[in-house]
Amino acid sequence: MRLSTVRLEDGDRTTTAARQDGDEFVLLPYTDVGALLASGENWQERGAWNGERVPLDKVTLAPVVPHPNKIVCLGLNYATHIREMGRPTPTHPTLFAKFDGSLIGAQDDIRMPPISDDLDWEAELGVVIGRPGRHVPHRRALEHVAGYTVANDVTVRDWQHRTREFLSGKTFEATTPVGPTLVTPDELPPGASGLTISCSVDGHTMQKSNTADLLFDVADIIAYVSTIITLKPGDLILTGTPGGVGAGRDPKVFLQPGQELLTTVEGIGELRNTVVKDSM
Repeated sequence: MRLSTVRLEDGDRTTTAARQDGDEFVLLPYTDVGALLASGENWQERGAWNGERVPLDKVTLAPVVPHPNKIVCLGLNYATHIREMGRPTPTHPTLFAKFDGSLIGAQDDIRMPPISDDLDWEAELGVVIGRPGRHVPHRRALEHVAGYTVANDVTVRDWQHRTREFLSGKTFEATTPVGPTLVTPDELPPGASGLTISCSVDGHTMQKSNTADLLFDVADIIAYVSTIITLKPGDLILTGTPGGVGAGRDPKVFLQPGQELLTTVEGIGELRNTVVKDSM
């Protein structure tokens, strides 16, 4: 099953959850995918309901979960990225957070803040939680996954490095595309492992790796985070980025207004976002 949150062309850009069926979306009676997941344990049955059908090109895509209770992100979770950042290999997951105001849809513009020119890309596999859990054992962790999505943890590097904490550079308004869809686990390998992940800027490949190279895999992450706090349906986890970010290059390379950022994860889909300079 492939689920999206779509914006209807009704003038007020209201959203609804939808299931992709060929070249159409089947609209579901929920405001977004997060609301569907929060509707109870049998959300898969409700996700398969019939409803009004609209062509794919008659809607635009919102973030697949627009308002998650939590957005938990991992830093330093691919060996190639750890090396390019000159950091030691972590013994525990490196966690930070985002706020939902940073999220945008799969084709929305990335708003480059006017106070920085150091805007960088970070292609990531996203995990959406479908079942609540606290102290989830590793062997049961994947049972809590509703599905997988594509994300780009677009980062304002100079603000990230102002302090030892990442958050200020990671959650700027309208900088984090997530989508285009949530793909349920039955369509992918266990833990979404073994999938090609890539990122290009104006057609030039900047990152290309495989989700099998995660230092801490999806089950590791769920077990660890749920030790800290209860995971809830619709929670979003970004699992980290591979090597090839702009800040890891010599000389450093950053995004410019007008450039197109293409982020893909094999078997899930792609994000295609244009960088625009935001106003004060």
